[in-house]
Amino acid sequence: MSMIPVNVPTLGESISEATIARWIKSDGDYVTPNDAIAELETDKANVEIVPSAPGVLKTTKKKGDTVAVGEAIAQIDTAGKPGAAATPAAAPTEKAPA
Repeated sequence: MSMIPVNVPTLGESISEATIARWIKSDGDYVTPNDAIAELETDKANVEIVPSAPGVLKTTKKKGDTVAVGEAIAQIDTAGKPGAAATPAAAPTEKAPA
């Protein structure tokens, strides 16, 4: 498994941190460098984050977390394939009372 970190980019002069306003993509989604995966909010602007490589997204921070410039907010598993994300097992069916 080859993991590439997704770091908070430089956000402008004198801005050293931001808040994760929302995750556009979910943990386990296959993403490409064309996909915005998260939106960061500062007191001056909102910034969309894109991955540097295609792969499966593994989030390491939650919506509402305050993050510093340069800090990793997620990782991209470049060995992951589209549609290869684990699917939840089907819920067991309940038997009707006899």
